[in-house]
Amino acid sequence: MAHQHSFSRDARLPGLPLGEQRMSRRTILRKLAGLTLAGGSITSFATSCGFRTNASSVSQVLASHTPTPTTLKTLLYAYRGHLQPVRSIAWSPDGTRLASGSNDGTARVWDAANGGHVYTYRGHQGRVNAVAWSPDGKRIVSANQGFTAQVWDAANGGHAYTYRGHSDHVNAVMWSPDGKRIVTGSDDRTIQVWDAANGGYDYTYRGHSDAVLAVTWSPDSKRIVSGGGNFDIGGGDTTVQIWDAANGGHVYIYHGHSKPVWAVAWSPDGTRIASGSSDKTVQVWLTA
Repeated sequence: MAHQHSFSRDARLPGLPLGEQRMSRRTILRKLAGLTLAGGSITSFATSCGFRTNASSVSQVLASHTPTPTTLKTLLYAYRGHLQPVRSIAWSPDGTRLASGSNDGTARVWDAANGGHVYTYRGHQGRVNAVAWSPDGKRIVSANQGFTAQVWDAANGGHAYTYRGHSDHVNAVMWSPDGKRIVTGSDDRTIQVWDAANGGYDYTYRGHSDAVLAVTWSPDSKRIVSGGGNFDIGGGDTTVQIWDAANGGHVYIYHGHSKPVWAVAWSPDGTRIASGSSDKTVQVWLTA
């Protein structure tokens, strides 16, 4: 559908005398763009074009080419401190802080109100692949390339303990909604659950034939879902698997993806799971 205030075929502006409106479309559009970006007035636009007219006609044309405020986005602030790419980020439960993990081997906490740096946690060896907050916001767990996951104080960065159950890079970590346990997924093809209070080992789930790239809990903390794949070959184990968080028992395998599964998310009501893959799809399916 043509716009109500579009240019005529000879680049005339509607409502202006023929002798005062001839100019190229390119010239008119350039002036419109310049006016829009510079915040100029209708009068200055008309004057610069050599028009002798009232502002209402030009106003109609401007209205048809000026972006509305709802289409514009505003950057609040940028967190600057990491020396290498940022691989993971997580909001605190109360939304007042952000935690980030980077290839530079550090995890950092930032003030979400103003972007100010709070502190840097330097306990890892190698890149930090994932970060997650405890449900009460008092602690953070971070997983790294050095085969460990570490828990530390979210208020001051003090180290609480290190979990050393894996034999290869730890790719994913998540705190249970009830705050009692932590789950990790690793290149060693295992998913491990351990005590969030002291790092004590609970059990290992062995079901993936390639690296475990993603893990998360059901809202009731009773089940865990994991996604796998071999990112070196772009295939391998491309399953999503569900298992019992109480004893590690296998519940279900979903075979819908054709490439590695990098992300999994349980719906708030616990009835569905969404999974994202290198096959460029997000798939949603029932949990039972």
